[in-house]
Amino acid sequence: MNAAFGLKRLAIAAAAVIAAVLISVIGVSLLLPAASVGDAIKSEIRGVTGLDPVLGNDISLSLFPSGSVRFHNVVLANQPTGEPAVAADELVARLRYFPLLAGRIEIADVTLVRPTIKVAFSAAGESNWSGLISSLARGLAPQSERGAAFSEIGIQDGTVILYDARSDATERLEDLEFQVAWPSISRSFGANGHFTWHKEKVEASLTLSDFLAALTGDRSGLKIRLSSAPLTLAFDGSASDEPTLKVQGTLGVEAPSLREALRWIGNDRLPFGGFGRFALRAQSDIGGRVASLSNVNVELDGNSAEGALTVSTGPHRLVQGTLASDTLDLTPYVSGIRLLERNERNWSQLPITLDGFNDLSLDLRLSAANIKISTARLGRTAVAATMREKKLNITVGESQAFGGVAKGTLGLASADGGVAATAHMQFADVDLDNCLGQVFGLHKVEGRGTLTVNLEGGGDSVLAVTHGLNGTAVLNASAGALTGINIEQLLRRLERRPLSGSGDFRSGRTPFDQLVINLKVNQGLVSIDDMRVVGPSVRLAVAGQASVPTRDLDLKGVATLISTASADQFELPFVVQGPWDDPIMLPDAQSLIRRSGAAAPLLGGGKPLNAGDAVRSVIDQLMATPQTPAASPAATPAAAPSAPHSMQ
Repeated sequence: MNAAFGLKRLAIAAAAVIAAVLISVIGVSLLLPAASVGDAIKSEIRGVTGLDPVLGNDISLSLFPSGSVRFHNVVLANQPTGEPAVAADELVARLRYFPLLAGRIEIADVTLVRPTIKVAFSAAGESNWSGLISSLARGLAPQSERGAAFSEIGIQDGTVILYDARSDATERLEDLEFQVAWPSISRSFGANGHFTWHKEKVEASLTLSDFLAALTGDRSGLKIRLSSAPLTLAFDGSASDEPTLKVQGTLGVEAPSLREALRWIGNDRLPFGGFGRFALRAQSDIGGRVASLSNVNVELDGNSAEGALTVSTGPHRLVQGTLASDTLDLTPYVSGIRLLERNERNWSQLPITLDGFNDLSLDLRLSAANIKISTARLGRTAVAATMREKKLNITVGESQAFGGVAKGTLGLASADGGVAATAHMQFADVDLDNCLGQVFGLHKVEGRGTLTVNLEGGGDSVLAVTHGLNGTAVLNASAGALTGINIEQLLRRLERRPLSGSGDFRSGRTPFDQLVINLKVNQGLVSIDDMRVVGPSVRLAVAGQASVPTRDLDLKGVATLISTASADQFELPFVVQGPWDDPIMLPDAQSLIRRSGAAAPLLGGGKPLNAGDAVRSVIDQLMATPQTPAASPAATPAAAPSAPHSMQ
C-alpha cells in the first residue's frame, strides 16, 4: 500500500511539473513579442561575432519541444562598412530554456542554413573578419562583463568564397557542413565537418588548445587534419600571430599520386612520368608563405630520402633544399619520355610540352649511393637540379658510373612552343660495353675509354629536335675489341680467295689497341671527321655521314690486314649503308676483281661481259656461302647468292 501510494504521489508530481512547463511555455509564447525576441537575438549575435545582423521581420518562434527562433533571408554585415560577410537563407537560434522562463533571451547555439560566407584578404594581409576575432577576444577575456553568450555555430549546406587581393585569386568551398564550438567552461576551440573543393569531398578538423591566446596573437596549440581522396594532411604543433603568423610543429602529408594531388590543388600538369605514391614527414616552421622543413623523410615512387627543404607558395613557387638517399630508381620519370614511335624505327612526332615548368623555381641538391635509370646503374652520385624561368639544368658533379666517372650537365627548357635540350657530358675511363650498352643500347665495343658528348637541339617533338641537332661527340678507347665481327678472319679469307663466298663473320671479335672516333653534328647530319681502329693485325679507317632524323648510315672505309704472308699489305675498301639497326656492309668489288682471275672477263678475255654484269657476278660470288672448304677461289658458285650481311 505504501509503495503504491508513493508511486501515485510521484505520478501526480510529474504531471504537475509537465503542466507547469506547458503553462509556462504557453505564457512565454503569449508574453514575448516577436520584435523583442528579434532585437535580443540581434544584440547577442552582434556582441559575440562583431557582425551587424540584418534579420528582417520574417520570424518563426517555436517554444516546444525546445525554444528556437528562425529568421529568413539573413545578412551579417561588417561594422562599420556594412559590407555583407554572411548571407544565409535561414538563421536558427536555439534558446536557453530557464532564462527564457525568467523573461530573458539567451542563445544556446546558432545554425546558419545555406549561408554564403565571404572571406577576403587585403593587399596588406588584413581580413574582413578581423571584427569577429576582436569581438570574440573581448568576450572571452577574464574581465569581460558580457555574461553568458552562445559558443557554438553550425553551418548547413554552406559556401565559402575566399579572395586574396595579394594574388588576385578566388577559391570556393562548397557543400559546407560544420560545427564550430568554443565552450565557455574550457579554453579550447574546435571545428569539425566537411566541404567540397575542386569536386572532391574533404573531411576537416581544427583544434586550438587556447582559443583566447590564438585570438590575441599569442601562442596556442594547434591541430589540423584534412583528409580527401587525392591528399591527406595532418599537423600537430603551435601557432602565434605576433608580430606575424608563425606555425611550428610536425607535418605529415600523404597522397596516392603526387601528380594527381598537384593537379587537384591547381598546379600545372607535371612533365615526364612517375610522381605516384608520395609521403612526407617533417618538422615544419611556417611563416608567411614560406615553409622550412627539417628532419625531412620523403618517399616518392618507392624512393626514400632524408634532408631539409624550403618551400615557398607565393606567386612564384620555389622548392630548395638538400636530400640524401641510399638507392634511387629514376626509371618512372624517364619512362614518360618516348623517343621512338611504336614501330621502334622512327622518332616520335608527338608534341612535347613542359607545362609543369610554369612558375616553378627549383634549387635542389641530391646525393645517392646507388642510382638506377632504366637499364643503367650508377654508383655514388651527387646531382644539383636548378630551374629558373622555365629552364631546368641538371649538373652531375661526380658519379661513379660504369667503372669510371661521369660528370657534366643536362638542360631542358620551354622554347617556341616546344623544348630546347642540351647535353654536355663526359664519361671518363669507363667500361665501354657497359656504358654504351646501358646509355645508348650499343653492345659492339669492349675495353675502357672516354666518351665526351656536347649536343644541343630544339623543336616541338623528338623528330623536330633531331632535325635541329648540333654539336660534337668524341670517343677514345684502348685495349679493347669490336664485338660481333672478326675483321681479321674476313680479310685473310678474301686475301687468299678474293671471289670466294665470304661466309658468316657476324660473330667473334676484332681486338684493337686504339679506337678514335670524332663526330660533328650539324642540323641532324653527322659527319665522321676521324674514325680509326688500330689493332695488332688490322687497321680500319672510316669516313662518311649519318642522318639522325632518318636513322641511316652512308659510310666508306678501308680495312687493312697488317700481318700478311707477302710483303704487300692487303687493303679492302668497303661501304656501310642502310638503317642504324640493320646496316649492310659490302666490300669493294673492283679491288677484289683486280686481285683475282675473275678480272679476265672485264679485260676482254673469253666471252665479253658488260661492266654491270661483271660486277654483279663478282658480288654474287662474294656473297655466296662456300659449298665446301676446298672450293676453288675462281670457281663460279652454284648456290644462289646469300643475303648481304648485317653489322648487328
